[in-house]
Amino acid sequence: MTLEFPNPSRSFDEVRNAIRFIGHDGMFEVPFFVETAALAQPGRTPLSERDFLTAFDSARSSIHDVAREAYSQGRRTSYTLTAADFR
Repeated sequence: MTLEFPNPSRSFDEVRNAIRFIGHDGMFEVPFFVETAALAQPGRTPLSERDFLTAFDSARSSIHDVAREAYSQGRRTSYTLTAADFR
């Protein structure tokens, strides 16, 4: 099976300081987190939760591509994507 993202919902996780979203591999849910540092723009004032969600939405396609790549490297219970994953 391949990793898909049929549900466009995402949420801000204050504890992890990340955006949470879910992928699906068949019937299995795969949780992903994108650290806010990966979404921040250098030199910009601190972003709000809403700004980070908007940044996620703008980069959704590339985020999903990076998530698929991380998932293909080995199965884990969850995945945290960092700024280094987007270089």
